[in-house]
Amino acid sequence: MKNLLIAATLALAASACLAQQAKEPTRQQTRMAECNQKAADLKGEERKAFMKDCLTDKRKAQQDKMKACNTQAGDLKGDERKAFMSNCLRKD
Repeated sequence: MKNLLIAATLALAASACLAQQAKEPTRQQTRMAECNQKAADLKGEERKAFMKDCLTDKRKAQQDKMKACNTQAGDLKGDERKAFMSNCLRKD
């Protein structure tokens, strides 16, 4: 009985680990991958500077998008504002 309980616990833990591994990459992970591909031939300080610029540009674009959506949202409040912002930020 004790062995069965241990086996069930291990199986449950293993399935939780597998579920975490199957998740889609985050936006940050996707950005890092894109920048890494573009910087494949660079080394040292040149690569470091490129990566910083590459990641900063995307962050700045997201910040600009957030500012624009905030301006467009105007006086919306609560759930209406949340819904608007969500839709606005998803647009390309």
